[in-house]
Amino acid sequence: MEQSPELSSPSPLFPSLPEDVTVDIVARVPRSHYPTLSLVSKNFRKLVASPKLYKRRSQLGITQHRVYALLRNNSTGSDCRLYILHRKVNNSSNRLVIVRSLPPLSPRGSFVSVGSKTYVFNDADALSIDCTSHTVQPIPDMPQRFSVSPMPSKVATVIEGKVYLIGDSALVTSHGMSWRKTVMVLDTETQTWEPVMIKHDWRVGNLWSDAVVMEDKIYMKGFRKYHSIFYGPKDDTWELMDEVLNSKDWEGGCVVDDVLYYHDCSEKAIRAYDPKQSRWSVVNGLEEFLASECAQSKWPNTVKCGEKKLALFFPKKHDGKEVICCAEIALEMCQSGEIWGKMESCDVVIEDGGMFDMMKCVAVTV
Repeated sequence: MEQSPELSSPSPLFPSLPEDVTVDIVARVPRSHYPTLSLVSKNFRKLVASPKLYKRRSQLGITQHRVYALLRNNSTGSDCRLYILHRKVNNSSNRLVIVRSLPPLSPRGSFVSVGSKTYVFNDADALSIDCTSHTVQPIPDMPQRFSVSPMPSKVATVIEGKVYLIGDSALVTSHGMSWRKTVMVLDTETQTWEPVMIKHDWRVGNLWSDAVVMEDKIYMKGFRKYHSIFYGPKDDTWELMDEVLNSKDWEGGCVVDDVLYYHDCSEKAIRAYDPKQSRWSVVNGLEEFLASECAQSKWPNTVKCGEKKLALFFPKKHDGKEVICCAEIALEMCQSGEIWGKMESCDVVIEDGGMFDMMKCVAVTV
C-alpha cells in the first residue's frame, strides 16, 4: 500500500461528504476489512495507509491487536519473511499471510513493538516497520558503539515507550579486547537515543534465549542459569534472576498483565509465573486440548494478542500433512490466584507447515 502523510487525492472518496467525515466512517470499519477496501481504488489505498485514519481510530478507542510471525522457509535455507495473522471475512478463520512489501529479515534479529510500529535490530543494522502501511525505515542516529561493533546476544524490550537494547559489546584497549554489558535506549516519541550505559563488572554469558518485561524490569533468560539476569532501568540495578523464575525454560513466552506465560511442550501445559507471588502455576482448563492438539509441538511460541488474551502457535499433523495452527486463548485470574484459560478459536494458519519454522512472533496495536 502507498504511504501518504495526509489524504491528497484530487477528488474525494464520497463527493457528498467532507473528508473528515469520510475518515470518521472508515475508522469505524473493522481493520480486517482494510485489505479489501484497498482494492477498490487508489484513493482507498491512500486512505487505509493514512496516519490520519489511524489517529482517528485511536481517538475512538477502537484499536486492534495485530499479530506477526517471522517464518523461515526451509526450502530456501535462511530466507525469513514476516507474515501477518489475518482473519478471513467470509468464515472468520485465521491464516498467516506473507507481507510481500517487507524485506527478508535475520532470524537472529530482536523484535519489539511500540504502538503500530515494530523495531527490528539485526546483526549489523536496525529498522522500524510501520504496520499500518507495511513500509520500512532505518532507525536514525544509531550510536556509534552499535554500528562499529555489533552486539551479539542482544535483546530488545520496551518500557513506557522507550526501547531498551541490551547486549555484549567489545572494548579494544592496549591490553587486548574486553567485553561488557551495554544498554542503549531509544525514545520512540522523539526518535532520539539516550547516552549509552555500560556495566563493566558483569560476567558475559552465552546467547540469551529470551527476554520479557514484568513490573518495569527486564528479565533476560540465558542458556546457563548463572547467565540469567534482570535489569531495573529506573534505579539502574543488575541482579541474578530469581531461582524460581530461572527454574523453567520459558523461551517463546509472553507477558499478559505482568504475568509470564509459556508453552511447556514436554509437559503439555501452559505455565504462568506471577512475580508478585514468585511462583509458577499451570493454566487450568486447557489440559485436554494441549494433550490432543499440541502433542507434536517441537517449538514454543506465544504472543499477547489482546486484553487478557494470548495466541499459541504450534505444529501438528492434519489430514496426513504437517500444518501450523494458531489457538487464541482468553485468560482469567481468580481471586485465589488460579488462572483459567478458555479456547476461543483454533485454526490452521499455514497449510505447508513442514516447509516452515517459526522463529519469532510479535503483536502491534493499530
